[in-house]
Amino acid sequence: MADIARATETITQGALRGIFNESPGGVAEPVLQCVQIKAMERKDNSQPDRYRVVLSDVQNFIQSMLATQCNHYIIDDKLKKGSLVRIKQYTPNIVKGKKILIILDLDVLSEYGECEKIGQPAALETVRTEDTMKMEETPEPQPAGIASNGFYGNKPPAQAQQQQAQALPSRPNNSNNSHSRNINISPISELSPYTHKWTIKARCTHKSDIKTWHKQSGEGKLFSVNLLDDTDEIRATGFNAECDALYDVFHEGGVYLIHSPCRVQLANKKFTQVKHDYELTFERDTQVEKAEDDDRAIPQLRYNFTSIGSLQSIEKDSMIDCIGILKEVGEVSQITSKTTSKPYDKRELTLVDDSQYSVRLTIWGNSAQSFDAPVESVVAFKGVKVSDFGGRSLSLLSSGSMLVDPDIDEAHKLKGWYDAQGRNDAFAGQANDGTMSTTSRKDDTKIIAQIREENLGVSEKPDYFSVKATIVYIKNDNVAYPACMSEGCNKKVVEMDPGQWRCEKCEKSWPKPLYRYIMSVNVEDHTGQLWLNIFDDIGRIIMGMSADELMDIKENDDQKAKDAFAEANCKTYVFRCRAKMDTFQDQQRVRYHAMSAASLNFSNECAKLVDILKQYDMNSDSLFVN
Repeated sequence: MADIARATETITQGALRGIFNESPGGVAEPVLQCVQIKAMERKDNSQPDRYRVVLSDVQNFIQSMLATQCNHYIIDDKLKKGSLVRIKQYTPNIVKGKKILIILDLDVLSEYGECEKIGQPAALETVRTEDTMKMEETPEPQPAGIASNGFYGNKPPAQAQQQQAQALPSRPNNSNNSHSRNINISPISELSPYTHKWTIKARCTHKSDIKTWHKQSGEGKLFSVNLLDDTDEIRATGFNAECDALYDVFHEGGVYLIHSPCRVQLANKKFTQVKHDYELTFERDTQVEKAEDDDRAIPQLRYNFTSIGSLQSIEKDSMIDCIGILKEVGEVSQITSKTTSKPYDKRELTLVDDSQYSVRLTIWGNSAQSFDAPVESVVAFKGVKVSDFGGRSLSLLSSGSMLVDPDIDEAHKLKGWYDAQGRNDAFAGQANDGTMSTTSRKDDTKIIAQIREENLGVSEKPDYFSVKATIVYIKNDNVAYPACMSEGCNKKVVEMDPGQWRCEKCEKSWPKPLYRYIMSVNVEDHTGQLWLNIFDDIGRIIMGMSADELMDIKENDDQKAKDAFAEANCKTYVFRCRAKMDTFQDQQRVRYHAMSAASLNFSNECAKLVDILKQYDMNSDSLFVN
C-alpha cells in the first residue's frame, strides 16, 4: 500500500517552476510523480519507441519526453502511472511555445509504490504570477464552467463557481479568450465518465452535415464533430437545440475550448472510426469558444494509413485511413435506400498507390456533389469503411474526412513516386476472384499463348490477368455509341427527330448525344493475337481524344479520321483484362474486356527482364550454348 503522506513529503514541490526560472542550474535531481505515460506514434518501424510522460511536483505538471536510453524503465514495467522518480539528468526546452522536459536519466523510487495523483497540479504554463493575481482582485465576468477539477484542473472555491455560473448565459462564448491563459486544460486522453468538471482545447478535424430523423415517437436532428489534441481524438455530438446552437460555431480546422458540463459516455463504434473509448454529447450548458491563442502545438490531423495493396487482408466492415493518387473521377449518380426509400447522391473515385493496386472509393451526399479535385491529386481519407461488394471497395462514412493534397510526408512521397514512374504503371483491381495478393501479383502477367492454353475465362467465374501487347488493328466502322448526357447515366439514346435524342431511362430528350467509345481492338505479342473489348476510359487513352471529338472528325474529314486510327496502331500497352464466358445467339465464347491500359514503363520492363534472367542457371540452362 502506497504511503501518500510520505510520498508527498519526498516530492520536490515547486521544482518545475525552479527548473524554468532564470537562475542558472535549475533544480538538482528533483523527485517528481509520474501521472501519465503514453507511447508516441512512430512514422515507420525503423524508428525506436518513444514515450511521453507527464510529471507533477504537486503544484504543477509538465509534458516530458523520455530519451530512448530510459525506455527500459517502461518496457520492464518499472515506471508506471503513479510512480515517484528522481530525475538525475534533464534538459528543459521550449517547443512551439510550450515548456517540456527531456529526461536523459532517472531512478524509479519503487519503495513508494504507485500512488494516486497527489494534489491538484496545474499546467506550468497556466501558473498565475503575482501581477496577474493582483489584476484578478478586481472581479470581472467569467464564462460559466471554465474552471476544472478534472485530471489536471484546480477546483475553484464554491463561491467563485456560483458567481461564474450566474455571470454569463450558458451558450457558446465567442469572446477573445482574454482569460483563456488561466484555464486548466485537460487532455482528451483522460476524459471519462468519472471526470466531471473539465476543459479541453482541441482542433475540429471533421464536422458532419446535419442529419434529421422522423419516427412515430417524434423527430429530431443531430450533427457531430471530431475533436483532436496532442494526446487523443474524441467524437462529440449535438442533438436538436444543441445542434441549432453549435453547428455554426464549429469549422473544420479551427481550435476550440470546450467546457463541461458535457456528457461523457461509452463510444458507439458503429457510428464512429475514432479510437477513443468514450464520446461526448453536448448539453444545454456546454460552452464552446474559439481559441484565439497559438494553436500550432495541436496537430492538424492524425492518420494511420493502410496501403491499397493490403486491403485483401483487412476484414470486411473495418474502419481504416487511406491515401492514394486520384486516377479516375466518376459522375454523380443517385441510389434509393432499400430501408428508408430515400435517395442518396454518390460518386465513385478510383485511387492508386505504389503497391501497384487500385481501389474504388465511394463518397456520398454533399461531398459527392461538391467534389472538384483534379485527377492525379493526392487525396487522404480518414474513416473509410471496407466493403467486399464486387471485391474490396471503400466507402467514406459521414463521420470520416477527406483532404486533397495534404501537406504530410506520405502525400509528398506518393506524389514523387507517381511523377517518377507511377503515371505509366498498370494497376491491379480489387475484384474477389481476380485480385492478386501482394506476394503473387507478378505471377498473373500472361503472354497470349498462356491465356489460350490455360483456358482463362472458361470457368463459371471470370479470370483476371495482365498482358503486354501491341495494337495491330482497330475496327473503325463502329467505334462509339450515342449516350445520354445525364450525369451517371451513359445509356444509349435514340434519334427521334433531327436534333432530338431520347433517353428511355431518364425520360429526357437532348439536342445532341454524348458519344462514348465501344471498340473492338486486335492486339498481338510474340506468341499470338487477341481481340479485346474496349470501353470509353480505355478508348480515350488509345485514341488520344474523346469519342465526341473523333466522331466530329469522321463526319467532317474522313482522311483525318483514318490518320487518327493509323496513329493509334502499333502502340504497346500493358492491359489489365477480364476473361469471361459469354453467350451470343446460343453460342458460348470467351470475351476479353480491357479494364485498364498503361503505356510501357521501360525502367520497370528492364527490371522484370533482369528478374527473369536471374531465374536461369548460368551453368546448365539450355539458353546458354557451351
